[in-house]
Amino acid sequence: MGEVAVVVVTYNAMPWLERCLESVRAYPTVVVDHGSTDATLEVARRFENVRVVEQANDGVGAGWNRGVTESTEPWVFLLNADAWVLGDGLARLVEFANEQPGAALVGPRLLNTDGTLQRSARGFPTPWRLATEFFFLRKLAPRSRLFNAFYAANWDHATEREAEWLSGAAMLVRRRAVEQVGGVDESFFMFNEESDWQYRMREAGWQVVFFPGAEVVHVGGDATKRDWGRMFTTQVQSHVRFVRKHEGAGPAALTRVLLVVALAFRGFLFRGKRGRSYRQAARGLLRP
Repeated sequence: MGEVAVVVVTYNAMPWLERCLESVRAYPTVVVDHGSTDATLEVARRFENVRVVEQANDGVGAGWNRGVTESTEPWVFLLNADAWVLGDGLARLVEFANEQPGAALVGPRLLNTDGTLQRSARGFPTPWRLATEFFFLRKLAPRSRLFNAFYAANWDHATEREAEWLSGAAMLVRRRAVEQVGGVDESFFMFNEESDWQYRMREAGWQVVFFPGAEVVHVGGDATKRDWGRMFTTQVQSHVRFVRKHEGAGPAALTRVLLVVALAFRGFLFRGKRGRSYRQAARGLLRP
């Protein structure tokens, strides 16, 4: 048995999937497909190292959970279908992770397709942090820990360090930690599934560690761009769900009020589709 298995969750991922799978060709890979109607499955089955599993689309978290159970290696590398590893990045990531006995999850440095840095470190959503984001307060002091902790503004993404949570586009996860804290909470259909998971890992005494010595290119945003309004509504609702789960009903109610006011304000400021999307998200939070 090898040290690491790769899991890629797909849904109509054909444009980028070949490059993704080519970058991890040396590793056993599980592709969990959520009902693709394009050539995704055809592309995946060209690779000898890939095993395809098909299931209903119950969210990326459900796909990750299935991929973890379909593999046995001590490390599982969860890689987005629109991302690819540069060079021997995965080997270096695993080597580094093996030197971190307290790490449940290690994340690489993410790059945009033009080679620029894609910021991957985040702070957990709290009422204050969400207020600074949705009321544009972080624009006042974009490098401030007080006003921009949600996006971890003080990070340079150039040094090895512990994080609150890291982007789910590429995550190396220790199986033993998953066995202790459980899999991804599938009630987070999209957004905050990885932050909730990493929160639980940290609560159990594990570390989440950033390693810039491995790099992954991540396209990102395709699904949300196709249906931005609906995805944005889902995102803000997931923030409230996260706060309710980890801080309780009172902070969740405060978060809901803050977001409704902020989104109504944004809906007033912005015209057209974006303004309508903000108003739609505010109405969604008002529903029981």
